[in-house]
Amino acid sequence: MIHRNLARSRWQIPCNSSNAFSTFAAALVSFPGRPLFNHQRKDPYLDLSSLSFTQLQNSFGQPRRPNSHLEARNSPAVPAENPTLFPSSSLRIYEFLVRKSQFSCSCEDAKELQLHIIKNGFADDLFLSNTLINVYVRIGDLVSARAMFEEMPMRNSVTWACLISGYAQNDMPSQACGLFREMIRYGGFLNVYAIGSALRACQVSGPCGVRLGLQIHGLISKTPYAFDAIVCNVLISMYGNCMDSADCAFRVFNGIRIKNTVSWNSVISVCSKRGNVLSAFQLFSCMQKNGLGFNFKPSEHTFGSLISAACSSPDCGLCLIQQMLANIEKSGLVQDLYVGSALVSGFARFGMLDSAKKIFEQMGLRNAASINGMMVGLVKQKRAEEALETFLELRNSVKINSDSFVVLLSAFAEFSAIEEGRRRGREVHAYVMRTGLIDSKVAIGNGLINMYAKCGAIHDAISVFYLMVKKDPISWNSIISGLDQNEHFENAITSFCTMRQNGLTPSNFTLISALNSCGSLGWLKMGKQIHCEGVKVGLDKDVSVSNALLALYAETGLITESQKLFSLMADYDHVSWNSIIGAFAGSEEHSFEAVRYFFDMIRDGWVPNAVTFINIISAASSISNIELGHQIHALVLKYHFMDDSAIENALLCLYGKCAGVDECEKIFFGMSDRRDNVSWNSMISGYIHNEKLSKAMDLVWSMLTKGQRLDCFTFATVLSACASVATLERGMEVHACAIRACLESDVVIGSALVDMYSKCGRIDYASSFFRFMPVRNIYSWNSMISGYARHGHGYKALELFRKMKVEGQPPDHVTFIGVLSACSHMGLVEQGFEHFESMRNVYNLSPQMEHFSCMVDLLGRAGELDKLEDFIDRMPMEPNVFIWRTVLGACCRGNGHKMDLGKRAAEMLFQVEPENAVNYVLLSNMYATGGNWVHVAKARAKMRGAAARKEAGCSWVTMKDGVHVFVAGDKSHKDKDAIYEKLKELHQRMKDAGYVPQTNFALYDLELESKEEILSYHSEKLAVAFVLTKKSELPIRIMKNLRVCGDCHSAFKYISMIVGRQIVLRDSARFHHFTDGKCSCGDYW
Repeated sequence: MIHRNLARSRWQIPCNSSNAFSTFAAALVSFPGRPLFNHQRKDPYLDLSSLSFTQLQNSFGQPRRPNSHLEARNSPAVPAENPTLFPSSSLRIYEFLVRKSQFSCSCEDAKELQLHIIKNGFADDLFLSNTLINVYVRIGDLVSARAMFEEMPMRNSVTWACLISGYAQNDMPSQACGLFREMIRYGGFLNVYAIGSALRACQVSGPCGVRLGLQIHGLISKTPYAFDAIVCNVLISMYGNCMDSADCAFRVFNGIRIKNTVSWNSVISVCSKRGNVLSAFQLFSCMQKNGLGFNFKPSEHTFGSLISAACSSPDCGLCLIQQMLANIEKSGLVQDLYVGSALVSGFARFGMLDSAKKIFEQMGLRNAASINGMMVGLVKQKRAEEALETFLELRNSVKINSDSFVVLLSAFAEFSAIEEGRRRGREVHAYVMRTGLIDSKVAIGNGLINMYAKCGAIHDAISVFYLMVKKDPISWNSIISGLDQNEHFENAITSFCTMRQNGLTPSNFTLISALNSCGSLGWLKMGKQIHCEGVKVGLDKDVSVSNALLALYAETGLITESQKLFSLMADYDHVSWNSIIGAFAGSEEHSFEAVRYFFDMIRDGWVPNAVTFINIISAASSISNIELGHQIHALVLKYHFMDDSAIENALLCLYGKCAGVDECEKIFFGMSDRRDNVSWNSMISGYIHNEKLSKAMDLVWSMLTKGQRLDCFTFATVLSACASVATLERGMEVHACAIRACLESDVVIGSALVDMYSKCGRIDYASSFFRFMPVRNIYSWNSMISGYARHGHGYKALELFRKMKVEGQPPDHVTFIGVLSACSHMGLVEQGFEHFESMRNVYNLSPQMEHFSCMVDLLGRAGELDKLEDFIDRMPMEPNVFIWRTVLGACCRGNGHKMDLGKRAAEMLFQVEPENAVNYVLLSNMYATGGNWVHVAKARAKMRGAAARKEAGCSWVTMKDGVHVFVAGDKSHKDKDAIYEKLKELHQRMKDAGYVPQTNFALYDLELESKEEILSYHSEKLAVAFVLTKKSELPIRIMKNLRVCGDCHSAFKYISMIVGRQIVLRDSARFHHFTDGKCSCGDYW
């Protein structure tokens, strides 16, 4: 039909009526010399779906009475008004065969009818032959219909129309199109039914079919058929569904001389399917105005299309449906099955379930579509459990169809308890297998794939896919999308390639999933190949595909490609803008470009959404621009997004990074019930970033008291903060919390604990914890290797590196920083160079600035200053300030050797950091070690001229009553008398044990006694003396903000031997463990 059912948009010849299609057309017999287009004007309001046996018979003439075969072949149809030509017995047999054809509904009936026709000598009768073809079409036996067609000695336009229509109705569009071409080649007569069926077949045959449809339109364009309402209605449907623009459909509609109700319904349906709500309702208004004199009353199909159009409008759809309900009630169509089902679905989609149920109860007749509409609405409203209850409640009142199971399967994926949804899905799976529905309906298999994929049972989805007897493009799309969503990225791409090898054309959804998998894997080359596939099938201009390409190029670091692609896009949507802003926001060096695109978006009239704000806030955070942050915050308030917890969390990160702790606290404490784990973590990170550890820890305890469950990222953040300030006690408290939360075995927390214990001086705890970790990742290995290096256990670090490679964990850039640091602390120059060279040669890792810095430190500590200078000159990049400072420090230990190199390093440092006092101090120390006191004075004078202030050296210890901080010569402590008394005692006992002050570390031009006095009051010595005034046998743990001097290092070895206690000293470079007069560094630091 032209427009019998807009939801399915199928055009049907009425072959399923009680009268055979061919009974209306026997009079149209082909005559030699007759013109090709034998157009007979029909009723302009004719709808194929409503044609009765009588109407069709009157349109095409009565069936002839039987006579001689010669007369049948060579004469026109004998009119029914001449009964004298028919013997009475033959007449009775003929009428019997006609009646029998009307009730034939099986293959056996059709074969029996054919035998009777042959037996009674009517094999060459055109009318009965056409009738028999139509019977075969009606029962779906197209093979027998075609065989009958081929055997016919004479055919007319109805013969061709019957078979073309049969192919079109039975989803055999290629055969329908092929037969239509054959009809044209044989000079067959066209009629509206053959044309209409062929055009409908073209509509579902893809691009090739559309081309044939255009040719058919061209063929009839100069004939009366071009203005026939029936043909034009099918053309409207074809153009509306197959062309990018609806302009051709409207052009055909406007060309119809006398429009009927189906014409209006067809064009309204086109607008509805395209989501063009305004045009659909404008056409409805015109239909009512233009039909005043023609009685154009809206039919059930009109209302169905308008309800579908209204459902596509989230803003005014509900209001439109409510207005349509008044018109429908006035028309008396509320009880109509088609209209009622559409209303039920529409109200359910907008959450008006009471109204939907009320209409459902008013419907005089219900079917599966009514229940399906109710279920679809519930699923869209995230009320999947209620959808299941509706199905169970109403399944016995109507005959459930396959679509019902497809909708039900989609509901299971939306269950709040995903395990329950998966269990229910398996029950339905078992049912459709037992009843055989899974093999008869490909849509059910597709629904199972989607359900399992969304419920996290991807292996079940794969099993369903491979066991499907028949697969369609949706099957492939479903499995590829499911694999991508479940992070089986390689399998998703493999399935995409297999789909293409099978000759199937991907849809935009297929390309999006495949491109997303490529981005997740970083497979740029494969992504570009899929990009080319998109260009080949004409999907490169699809805005969703373009958005996926933007994400791919951004994730693989091709920011320039993303920018180029964005500039070439013909159309944008919110996702496009968000993708390009997010691409630049994710790169710190391109964050300003993200801000520029954001302003372009605003200027172009787009309203930012939540994703836009999250991306631009991230960009502002990357550049630490609090002024920009305030402006964006104002826009968030303007567009009423401040209640979105994701945006509030992003603002917390922004202000935390930009030193806006007060703003952080206002947002955080204003969130109340909207706080989630990200909110707490962001606030804690903000405190830690701004060196407010006590507030961060208070917030952790607040989380625990409020019953807020700490996740692995919270623990990792707090442990990182404890490691940064070496608060061992606090770190152990957090460790205990992690054990109580049963998160100790989490690999993220485990790695953070290893890092915390190693940085807090308990390398034994770190090693023990690492050894018992059930799962390790690259961060675990890196933390332990760096920990060993930091504590002077260089050989253990290198052995662990070897073990890491044996266990199959590939190293990364951070791993080699730890390995090279271990070599540096142990003086392993040759091994250091071997590992450095292996980065590029073995692991394909390009050394970065940090690795060159480690090598400079290695050579400097080893005193290889000549090699050091040569290494710097051969660096592929300009050395940064850290490298030059390392060089200058190495020259300080050179006792006057390579002072030219030290001067060069100092000059480079003064150019970049003229106000950093450390640079002047190092230069002064270099001159002092060489005894060049004149230049020492000049260096210090230069420092005073630059207004540079040296950071005061200090040491601190953590006791039960708090943290005690000391500076050199400090006499501000309340226990100063006891401290200095203990220090005097220690000094004497050390001298008795053989200690000799290393006065060369007193870098002043003073007498020997004065130098010894200065050395004896260094901050770390005051700290150890303070601890020794308390009774304890525990190890002494001291922190220092600067590098420990050689004299204090020597003194601590003696003190550890004298008092019999371990001393752990962490300076700015590493840990020193002093035990029984020895240090873990082996006097090499």
